[in-house]
Amino acid sequence: MSEKIVIRNLYKIFGATPQAALQQVLSGVGKPELLEQHGHVLGLRDINVRMMDGEITVIMGLSGSGKSTLIRHLNRLIEPTSGEVEVDGEDVLDYGPERLRQLRQSQMSMVFQKFALLPHRTVLQNAGLAPRTRGEVEQAADKEAQRWLERVGLEGYENHFPHQLSGGMQQRVGIARALTSNSPIMLMDEAFSALDPLIRTDMQDLLLELQGDLHKTIVFITHDLDEALKLADHLVILKDGCVVQQGEPQHILLNPADPYIEDFVSDINRARVLRVRSVMSPIDAAAPEDAYGEVDENQTLESLIAHAGGDVAHRFVVTRDGAPVGTLEMTALVKALVPRVASESTVRGGTPS
Repeated sequence: MSEKIVIRNLYKIFGATPQAALQQVLSGVGKPELLEQHGHVLGLRDINVRMMDGEITVIMGLSGSGKSTLIRHLNRLIEPTSGEVEVDGEDVLDYGPERLRQLRQSQMSMVFQKFALLPHRTVLQNAGLAPRTRGEVEQAADKEAQRWLERVGLEGYENHFPHQLSGGMQQRVGIARALTSNSPIMLMDEAFSALDPLIRTDMQDLLLELQGDLHKTIVFITHDLDEALKLADHLVILKDGCVVQQGEPQHILLNPADPYIEDFVSDINRARVLRVRSVMSPIDAAAPEDAYGEVDENQTLESLIAHAGGDVAHRFVVTRDGAPVGTLEMTALVKALVPRVASESTVRGGTPS
């Protein structure tokens, strides 16, 4: 799988003299000191992220962590203080106005938290905005918009206006508009954060369903860890403008890098999120004959517990496309359900034998 977007040594400092402030940051000045002593805000600090073609990269963090600032660097809605942003091997910071316009119109689409629909345009006109902006004929733009409106479940609403739709329906129009652009990259900035929980879950399922067919490169911003773990192929966690940890979500959940990440993941329902492949033991030889049964590597631990009837004495053969790739002892599954920070504190507080 090839790299689609590469971010290297990216810094963003807000203030009157960002280049001078950058030298202070490079010499070791932190975010609080930069604001207090120099009157500048450190938005991003030395960001290095590789986003693979066809994957969903989720960037998450608490408010003020820099996640929305970061995504706006990809299409240069925000200009960096220093660093590189490559798309398909080209540094977009070298683009002139015309090439940058092409990037925004043809290579990247964006879905916003507040929907950003044009109130005086119909659903069909909103969904077909990208091809219309590129100068395509109205009939062709409407045909493409109609196709994606049907795909997101809005057939029959083409002539409605945004104010006549629910929040979830308006966001479906936003997704259809992004898809109608036929861009290979979708930027989604807190796209589902304004929705009610049940509608939000439906939208997450819709996105995964579409991604299963389209394999776009999606950059998704959220502050919700459950959403991040559900959607991400690659997860990037920010704090105070810095990357604290990044990688495959299952790995981060099982191997938090520091106390901040441990606190982040401590309340997650691990059985519902973790997959069998993350806790299995690989095998090179034939599958053991005393196994209780077979399970797919992408099955959740929650479903496996139900299948085993809660019996921790069982051993399962783990399969990928029907072929054995590992084994899983139920005792290892139970151990994986205990957050590392909790298990370590239990050990430290236990009575020596």
